[in-house]
Amino acid sequence: MKAAIVDKEWLGGVCLNVGCIPSKALLKNAEVAHLLRERGKEFGFTVDGLKLDYAAAVKRSRQVSDRLVKGVGFLMKKNAIDVHMGTARLTGPGLVAVVDASGKTQELKARNIILATGASSSMIPGVAPDGTRILTYKEAILQERLPKSVVIIGAGAIGLEFATIWNAYGAKVTLVEMLPRIAPPEDEEVSKELAKAFSKRGIEILAGAKVESLEATKTGVKVKLTGEKASQVLEAEQALVAIGFKPNSADLGLEAVGVKLGPRGMVEIDGRMATNIPGVWAIGDVTGKLMLAHVASAMGIICAENIAGAPTVTLDYEMMPRATYSEPQVASFGLTEAQARERGHEVKVGRFNFQANGKALGLGDYAGWVKILTDAKYGEILGAHLVGPEVTELLPELTLARMMELTTAEIARNVHAHPTLSEVLMEAAHAAEGHAIQM
Repeated sequence: MKAAIVDKEWLGGVCLNVGCIPSKALLKNAEVAHLLRERGKEFGFTVDGLKLDYAAAVKRSRQVSDRLVKGVGFLMKKNAIDVHMGTARLTGPGLVAVVDASGKTQELKARNIILATGASSSMIPGVAPDGTRILTYKEAILQERLPKSVVIIGAGAIGLEFATIWNAYGAKVTLVEMLPRIAPPEDEEVSKELAKAFSKRGIEILAGAKVESLEATKTGVKVKLTGEKASQVLEAEQALVAIGFKPNSADLGLEAVGVKLGPRGMVEIDGRMATNIPGVWAIGDVTGKLMLAHVASAMGIICAENIAGAPTVTLDYEMMPRATYSEPQVASFGLTEAQARERGHEVKVGRFNFQANGKALGLGDYAGWVKILTDAKYGEILGAHLVGPEVTELLPELTLARMMELTTAEIARNVHAHPTLSEVLMEAAHAAEGHAIQM
């Protein structure tokens, strides 16, 4: 099929340019910085006159991102995909008007149109980012200066990752979360483990605290909080607002063709990724299903297969993998333990601590654990929750097992190489089956 793509800013979207890819490069730098600053004695080395160049870390992250962006451009050429840079609007059935940077308008015609416009940062009412004192993720990931002190508002994945980065470089970090715990979507035990690790690193956590006001001052920012504890005012050099995202569905001309929108402007779709208008499809964050890059990618493949009439699948968004690359890392999928019990499952829990894993001990990174939830009656895997070293890399074995309807019995019987971090999955599976080996 002949395909064209329209984008107003960059190929690869937020994730590749100012999101998950450059942030992972920064997180690697942060890992090294933390090791040099805080753990030299443990590993038997001393660094005199240590100097950390945060700007160099940011420049390296841009190089990583740029390399992949060029790769995407190459794939467009290799597959003969027309690329139009500009702002697009639907103007009628099968019609898209594209206005380029010079103001020139071009009309494209297509039998099928896919909306993949993503999402943008939600902001505190009455507050606007200024790019120097009040930041969104975009300004934060591009700035080459390290703030001496920062208040991070929102303790989801973005807030947790930036807290890890800036703290590793020596910044004073205060993490503010309106809900009762950090990492609110995760299993409650994960939040507790993460809070313990963050506190140990010197990150101040204020959970259950609502931001009443945020204002820029001559020297930084002032954040007024209310909550269970007494009201307080925080002052810092910068504030990062990371309270969530809203779909980019405005100004697309959706009303011109009658595309139905749901709460907060989410484009409504069915399991095929089709909207209510034939020939108009939507994928990724603009649908509000699960705002993660790998989910958007999977949605794109399924959408293309449906358009082409090829064999395909449907997605169970609740069972999609979720990953946060803080220190320690968090990975999960499926139901939390509380959700599973609320739904009436008789839950069996298999868990194993990294402290008893040889590879983790050798790495000197052994905080955290793995928890696998199963249904006692049928052995069905209901979810898994991991916190610890490189757990984002361990998750696929569990999601694959769930997709193929395997049980913890098969995971336990699968021989895992020794010594590896992946052995914690085998040990947790043995525990879920009632015959733990190493505990």
